[in-house]
Amino acid sequence: MYENFARLYDKLMSDVDYSERADYVLSLFETFDRKPSLMLDLCCGTGSFSEKFTEKGIEVIGVDLSEEMLSVARSKASERKLDILYLCQNATNLDLYGTVDGAVCLMDSLNHITHYADFCKAISNVSLFLEKDRLFIFDLNTIYKAKNILGNNTIVSEEDGVFLSWTNEYDKAKRINEICLDFFEEIEDGNYIRTSENITEKAYTKREIFGAIKKAGLSVVAVFDDMKKTPPTDKSQRVFYITRKL
Repeated sequence: MYENFARLYDKLMSDVDYSERADYVLSLFETFDRKPSLMLDLCCGTGSFSEKFTEKGIEVIGVDLSEEMLSVARSKASERKLDILYLCQNATNLDLYGTVDGAVCLMDSLNHITHYADFCKAISNVSLFLEKDRLFIFDLNTIYKAKNILGNNTIVSEEDGVFLSWTNEYDKAKRINEICLDFFEEIEDGNYIRTSENITEKAYTKREIFGAIKKAGLSVVAVFDDMKKTPPTDKSQRVFYITRKL
């Protein structure tokens, strides 16, 4: 999974301020509960958030489906001498062998689960390993973003010798974006090699999201616009859901 994407992911995400986002998430924990001592970072990717939370004194379990992503994460943690437990697991088959007192799933990772039953299962699995009264915080891309920002558009970017062409095909009825990522990576002679990855994202309705939360035995504490503490608008592109284990 994501063999080429994993190798180039951190370069292409260099515009993301992980420190700022981690601080925002921790402020939500502190506002509605407390800072976790043992946190699940579901769909942790290359571990950038796991590292930030570890630096804040939190013990972190990072879980991701992609062994390629986790290989990068483990290498980064080793270089920085950070003690982070990384597990290669599917969110729909999560098994932590114990409970955590806080959980996150960030950067619209749950949107990549395109079957609603699996979406519900992933959230329920987090709830299963979350202590009572503790928080699970996750964010999702909105239908507005899927349709108007990503849908049937091509996005191009260039970062540190890597050119990315991101082509989206949006199925309005299913609310699914079929995404083709074409990477053009500069090599020593000045030429470029091309590699590709195909991924999918589904935008869920408010009813579906709240239904999955309720089914998982969680309650909705707050719903915020991205990086804010105010309700989302009709044109919000990413929304944070703060939920509590009942």
